[in-house]
Amino acid sequence: MREHDSATTATAIAVSTPAVAATAPGHPAAEAVRPSPVPHTAAPAPGTAARGTLLAALGVASFSLTFPATAWALEGMGAWTVVTLRSVLAAAIAGCCMAVFRVRLPERRHWAGLAVVAAGVVLGFPLLTTLALETSTTSHAAVVVGLLPLTTAVFSAVRTGARPSKAFWAAALAGAAVVIGFTVQQSGGALSTGDLYLFAALLVCAAGYTEGGRLARHLPGWQVIGWALLLALPVTVPGAALALLAEPPHLTGHAVAGLLWLSLGSQFLGLVVWYRGMAVIGVSRASQLQLAQPLLTLVWSVLLLGEQLPLAAPVAAVAVLVCIAVTQRSAG
Repeated sequence: MREHDSATTATAIAVSTPAVAATAPGHPAAEAVRPSPVPHTAAPAPGTAARGTLLAALGVASFSLTFPATAWALEGMGAWTVVTLRSVLAAAIAGCCMAVFRVRLPERRHWAGLAVVAAGVVLGFPLLTTLALETSTTSHAAVVVGLLPLTTAVFSAVRTGARPSKAFWAAALAGAAVVIGFTVQQSGGALSTGDLYLFAALLVCAAGYTEGGRLARHLPGWQVIGWALLLALPVTVPGAALALLAEPPHLTGHAVAGLLWLSLGSQFLGLVVWYRGMAVIGVSRASQLQLAQPLLTLVWSVLLLGEQLPLAAPVAAVAVLVCIAVTQRSAG
C-alpha cells in the first residue's frame, strides 16, 4: 500500500470503477455501476491475473459481512456507539498508514470533496444503515441496499453530465421497481421506519461515492477514504464519548467481533485488497465479482445470524443483480 498504489486508471464514477471503490468504507454494499472508456492495456499474465482475482474477491467477501457484523455489534452496543467507534478505530488505522508512508496533505481544492465523502460514506451511510438494522433484518437490508449501484449511477450522471443509454435507464428503473416492490411487500403494504433509513442511506452514500470517484482521479483511492476518515474525527471522537455515556455498552463476544470487523475489515483492509485487485485485473473484471455481494450477505445472514429468508429476498436480490449487470453493459 505505497503512496501511489491506487487503481485509478479509469475515470468512471461508480463502484465498478476504482473511483467509487476509492470511497467505499466497509460497507455492504460496495457496488458496481457504470464504467467509462479506458485506454487499452495488456492483459495480465495468468498467475498475476489469478492473484488479482483473489484479492478482489477478498474485498467483496469483506464488504458482504458488513451488515451481519453490524447486527452482532448491536447486540452489545447502541447504534450511535457502533457508528462512531467504528469510524474512530478505522481513522486511527488510516492515520498510522498515512504517517508511515509520509503522505502529504491534499491540495486545498480537494477538501470540500473530501468533506462530502466523509459526510456520506463515513458518517451518513453507516449511521442510517445501523439505525435501520435495529428494526430490519440483514437480509431485508441487503436487498434494499442492492439498489445503491443504480442510485450512484444517477448521481454520477447528474454530477458529471454523462449521458447513459436508454437501456441503462430502463434497467435502473426496473431495479428500483423491484426493490420498492420488495420493501412494500415485506412491510405489509407500507414502508417502515427502517426502510426510510435505508432509502436515505442510498442517497447520502451515492452522493459520497460520486464525489469520491471524482477525487480518485487526483488522489490514490485508499487516501481518499483515509482522509475522509480523518476529516470526520472532530465529529466521531466527541460523538463516541457521548454515545458511550448515553448508551453504556454490554460487551459480548459477538459485539466486540462485529465492531472489530467493521473497523478493520469493512472500512479499511477490505478496501486495500479491493484496490490492489482492481489494479491487477482491471475495473471491468473486478466489478463483475461485486455482483455477488448482496447474495453473499444473504448467505451470511443465515449462517451467522440464523435468519429465515423469505422466498422474496433471494428472488429480489437476483433480479436487482440482473438489472445491475444490464446497466454495466448498456451504459454509454
